[in-house]
Amino acid sequence: MARQRFGQHFLADLHWREEIARAIRVSPHSTVPLPRDDQHCWIEIGSGHGEMTQHLLASGAPVHAIELDPAFLPGLRHLAKQFPKLNVIPGDILKADIAAIASGRRVRVYSNLPYYITSPILHHLFTFADLIDEIHVVIQTEVALRLAAQPGTRDYGYLSVVTQFYTRPEFVFEIPREAFNPPPEVTSALVSLRLPGERAKLSLVSNATRTTGTKAHLSRDIDSRFLDFVKLCFSQKRKTLVNNLRSLAKPDRTREALASLNLRPDSRAEQLPVAQLATLHSLLSALPDS
Repeated sequence: MARQRFGQHFLADLHWREEIARAIRVSPHSTVPLPRDDQHCWIEIGSGHGEMTQHLLASGAPVHAIELDPAFLPGLRHLAKQFPKLNVIPGDILKADIAAIASGRRVRVYSNLPYYITSPILHHLFTFADLIDEIHVVIQTEVALRLAAQPGTRDYGYLSVVTQFYTRPEFVFEIPREAFNPPPEVTSALVSLRLPGERAKLSLVSNATRTTGTKAHLSRDIDSRFLDFVKLCFSQKRKTLVNNLRSLAKPDRTREALASLNLRPDSRAEQLPVAQLATLHSLLSALPDS
């Protein structure tokens, strides 16, 4: 039975399981199946009854099934006896060390994510962006649209920028409520996030470059500062960037930076793609009064 506190909605429909398996290239019927000899592993978040686990195992790669609900662990461990490449990991994905689990392999992620915790899980996965090549998630349609939203649209916001900074999102298809047991109150959608995203094309400038530490730590620090900047830009969506960024730079400085990007002084964050937000961040970070 599904437990409400875990936000569980199991993908019960065999047709939709196969459709997802085809889309993420683990079905023998996929147009271009995944190569069987590459050095990837799958990490499945919230494996439940193992509805999709066997599809992932069909790819030939190791599968690490992370499950928080202890009620499903006996069933998954029984499945692991049949499939030596299945590794069952009890625990919370938000506390999981993806690098340690992958053990040197590149990572592909699949999950039917609980709606209430989608954003924290994605943020946690993005901290391991350098190890992950693909993330395929079934999530609430409304959130799926936000991940892939373009600048100037109603759905474009902070979560869109974070997702597109790290990945290249694709809204694959919608899944009806009836495909799940119990049916959720809203429709769901499969979204594929392929890495890297805009981050790979950008050269962020930050005060963090003056600090010491390892290259990986420095990179995370710079990323974090940029995303804090983006959060500030979207802090009050109806307000202009000049107003939202007052705590970071004087209005005249912000207007000057916007002008250098050929943007109006009354521009709002929702109008700027990731690359322009990154350039604006670099310009303002380099100013003496920032």
